[in-house]
Amino acid sequence: MRFDFIADKKTKVKTLLKGHDVSKNLLAKVKYKGGSILVNDREENAIYLLDIGDRVTIHIPDEEAFEKLTPISHPLDIVYEDEHFLILNKPVGYASIPSVNHSNTIANFIKAYYLEKNYPNKQVHIVTRLDRDTSGLMLFAKHGYAHARLDKQLQKRSIEKHYLALVSGSGELAAEGDIVEPIGRSKDSIITRTVDPMGKYARTSYKVLASYPENVHLVDIKLHTGRTHQIRVHFSHIGFPLLGDDLYGGRLDLGIQRQALHCHYLAFHNPFTKNESIYKLNLTDDFEEVIMDLQKKEVRYKN
Repeated sequence: MRFDFIADKKTKVKTLLKGHDVSKNLLAKVKYKGGSILVNDREENAIYLLDIGDRVTIHIPDEEAFEKLTPISHPLDIVYEDEHFLILNKPVGYASIPSVNHSNTIANFIKAYYLEKNYPNKQVHIVTRLDRDTSGLMLFAKHGYAHARLDKQLQKRSIEKHYLALVSGSGELAAEGDIVEPIGRSKDSIITRTVDPMGKYARTSYKVLASYPENVHLVDIKLHTGRTHQIRVHFSHIGFPLLGDDLYGGRLDLGIQRQALHCHYLAFHNPFTKNESIYKLNLTDDFEEVIMDLQKKEVRYKN
């Protein structure tokens, strides 16, 4: 792939490129794996001294697929795609990446898709992951440079994600709130997490969108940090676990058997178009069915 940059001051090529999130590893790849650096269409090296107005062009070599990732053909619900990014509406029941327990994953499906399309860059770069039973928007970078640029946004916490969840508890849930509680591993499990004073900082904001019988609430949630199981742990901690989330005490008797969590909003700055990119999804069918059943109960209670 080709990318062009204009020098706005006298500096070395590598310094200019660093300011555009071109890492040392990527420069090494350009140097040793078939890429090139051009200044005003003339090949130069990374320490060449630029003048104001010089045009720097880098040609990044294509990325081969990871050999250990098995391609598995599977239908994909693609929300958006261009040469740099792909956004997927992830279904329930599939882990993001392979593990000891999961081999039929979203990463396997994306690799197969890239191979079927014969894309020049075939490595799978996941920017935002979702748990196996969480549905909604997942963001992929289609080449390493795009991934590096979004990693910067992740570090600055400027990629905004919102989730919809159905929660239920025995007390009263405030109309909106900010849950700031550290999260660490549970002492008796390698899977579950818990609020732990010695854990890592974690912050979750929420707003109640609707309330239903059985003390069930539809909440819009914004993640400020990205700890494992963060939303599930935080809402369980305040006494309102997600419906269907038996791992953290959620109810299983209201018609949904997976954690009722859906990533419905994703926003990030597209570093290539310079635009703010915003994507939204509606509620899933299983959310809608639970809500309809609860609304029927509400009508019966009133009558």
